[in-house]
Amino acid sequence: MTSHMPEDLVVVLPSLNPDEKLVQVVENLTAAGFRRIVVVDDGSDGEHKAPFALARERFGCESLAHGRNRGKGRALKTGFEFVLERYPDCAGVVTVDGDGQHRVCDVLSCTEALLACPDALVLGVRDVRHSAAPLRSQFGNWLTAMILRVFHGVRVSDTQTGLRVIPVRALGSLCQVKGERFEYETNVLLAAGSLGIPIHEVKIGAVYIDGNASSHFRAVRDSLMVCRAIFPFALSSAASAFLDVALFAGLNFWLSRGIPAVPRLFAATAGARAVSAAFNFLCNHHAVFRSGQSVRRTFTRYAALCAVQGFASYLFVLFASTLLPGGLASETAYKAVGDAVLFFLSFQIQRTWVFGK
Repeated sequence: MTSHMPEDLVVVLPSLNPDEKLVQVVENLTAAGFRRIVVVDDGSDGEHKAPFALARERFGCESLAHGRNRGKGRALKTGFEFVLERYPDCAGVVTVDGDGQHRVCDVLSCTEALLACPDALVLGVRDVRHSAAPLRSQFGNWLTAMILRVFHGVRVSDTQTGLRVIPVRALGSLCQVKGERFEYETNVLLAAGSLGIPIHEVKIGAVYIDGNASSHFRAVRDSLMVCRAIFPFALSSAASAFLDVALFAGLNFWLSRGIPAVPRLFAATAGARAVSAAFNFLCNHHAVFRSGQSVRRTFTRYAALCAVQGFASYLFVLFASTLLPGGLASETAYKAVGDAVLFFLSFQIQRTWVFGK
């Protein structure tokens, strides 16, 4: 790879209903040495077609267009597919937003980072806690960052950044990542881990024009799209937890006559967990994670996890009932609290070890 990084990269610039700022962005990138710029019109209306025409006529940009608005994720994938077909020998792709939020100096800083980390996904990250950042940007970034960190173990300081440098060898795989709108950019961060693509962050300035009014990002709706992977697991876990707690309460009551607390709680926990775990395993294997692994392999790992998790639940109830005695109802409540805490850890282990490839 040569040191003429702008010439080795292709800029992919998705845009919806742009104004004159799009032309200014293209002009600045061209002045910085970028010669291959692909602009993707994501279904803009007739009143906003002029900036795309100017980008083609003045600066020789290649222009792609969707007949209707299909979302930023789809626009990015359209651009990636075009690059793979037209420029398979390029070093990679730079994604830039067309509203002027990304300074050319920051774009160049990110491209230079690819020299040091040629196999990495480079992110230009902003400090969204900055006072100039709109509240919806701060909230959306905080929500998605928390979801990624808690449920997926991915630590990224700016999940919404549109300034990214992607090595060309990763484009084919990233075209297969699910998501058509803003959630696609976050799904790419999740996919990077499973694809073995390291993530490298470069600090950039935070530019918000007119309170970021031109952004089409929907803070709550688009952020919650990231949660879709956790919803089936949460539903499966909630149903299993209800079954588990109900069976525990029934067994604990049935065994409460004449049986000491230690063996009684152990027997009630083990019996309830055996039934609820079988139900949960079948749901997670076939519907939640849709594992391609053999049932024998995943069941062995799930059984080991279930045993450890059940013993941890038993110890929690035993210690809590010893420290805070309150009868059978309290013991059931302690179990519910302990299992809620174990839910987060269980998701991580099942996703990466039990049902993961």
